[in-house]
Amino acid sequence: MEIKHLKNIIIVSFGFLLLFTAYGGLQTLQSSLNPEKGLGVASLSVVYGCLILSSIFLPPLIIKKIGCKWTIVVSMCCYITYSIGNFKPNWYSLIITSAILGIGGGPLWASKCTYLTTSGIRYARQTGKEKMDVVNQYFGLFFLIYQSSGVWGNLISSLVLNQNANKVLYDNISYSNCGANNCPISNAEVSNTTSNTTSSVSGVSDILRYTLMGIYTGCGVIAVLLIVFFLDQIDLSEEQKEENGNPTIWKSLLGTMKQLKDIRQCLLIPLTMFSGFQQGFLSSDYTKAYVTCALGIHFVGYVMICFGATNSIFSMVFGKLSQYTGRIALFMLAAAISISCIIALLLWSPNPNQLAIFFIFPALWSVSDAICQTLLNAFYGVLFDDHKEAAFANYRLWESVGFVIAFAYSNVLCVSVKLYVVLSMLLLGMILYLVVEFLEYRKQKMSAQDRNVEMMTESTNVQNTTE
Repeated sequence: MEIKHLKNIIIVSFGFLLLFTAYGGLQTLQSSLNPEKGLGVASLSVVYGCLILSSIFLPPLIIKKIGCKWTIVVSMCCYITYSIGNFKPNWYSLIITSAILGIGGGPLWASKCTYLTTSGIRYARQTGKEKMDVVNQYFGLFFLIYQSSGVWGNLISSLVLNQNANKVLYDNISYSNCGANNCPISNAEVSNTTSNTTSSVSGVSDILRYTLMGIYTGCGVIAVLLIVFFLDQIDLSEEQKEENGNPTIWKSLLGTMKQLKDIRQCLLIPLTMFSGFQQGFLSSDYTKAYVTCALGIHFVGYVMICFGATNSIFSMVFGKLSQYTGRIALFMLAAAISISCIIALLLWSPNPNQLAIFFIFPALWSVSDAICQTLLNAFYGVLFDDHKEAAFANYRLWESVGFVIAFAYSNVLCVSVKLYVVLSMLLLGMILYLVVEFLEYRKQKMSAQDRNVEMMTESTNVQNTTE
């Protein structure tokens, strides 16, 4: 039984690895690959905007209609269209495929989380193990494999695009506008002074673009085939037996919104949004204001490889370690690392002579992200066991809100202000998370007291009957 459960977790993990090798690589490249009138960044905004809507309306409906397995398959096909849209990108093809991807994103992540959580809880019941420990280990294994997509996606793009004779470089005579001092105004001034050396187009030949998109599309197709032929369907009838009637979009919306009546869900919103803020800052602002500004765009892929590799390793480590340390200690560690990185980024003036530091920051931040991604997903699954689809829909919803906000103010605020925004969201999120832990502790304590009272009452009744 353990082998069967483990096989399914590995199949899901490698399916996501292949799919996000393609999408992750494309997301990192969008601002450079499709820079014309901000098409690349606009497509990412559409992706996460539609992801918000799909997270609200679709996950419970689709999962109940076709199950977790086929929800994953259909959603993965939506992601493949984005790679196809990048073959010949324009405002119609790329925006439309971005919307399709976003629509598929909500059901994809909700079905994955439901599958992993349900599998973990059922296996824990069969073996008598602690539910949280098993679910944490399953999510740790998933993120170990999945997060390595950041390595492979960026490695593929680096190897392919390094063959380009006309590499896009951003040469800065002065680095005073890099780092926390990077602002939209200074960007405009720099672009005016360097207009002769910086191309307004991507500078990537059609042959290399087609090669890269062909590889990414192939990865997506293989991911779909892997899920179709090797993943077992999971029966959710036990979890849904108390619900009557056929699911509709209206019921799905009500289920997702009804989840917000749970005070614990509301308290976890800031920490969930922080996950989107942190990832959005790293993928857009850190790569642009620190790496590209000081080193050149050709270093972005290598820096993100460092983030992906470290994130992958520590996802598994913390998923296993949590059963010995508990959630709170690891979340506090994640907060301490993120706060330290934010303060250091505010004070550091990037310079090409400090090459190693450019890789240290994403490595450290990946440790924090590994903790948040792994344990927060598992926490949602166990905390809201009776409404997993709606809970994970809310998770993707609020994380996507964080992404959208991060991308929306990307070309408006200075980097220093963005760092303060991320820091504020982190502090608020951690405070409210600790409130949730306190509520759960008090609830468990009261339940234990009630059980003791019931046992004492039963014992007294038995004694009276005997007498």
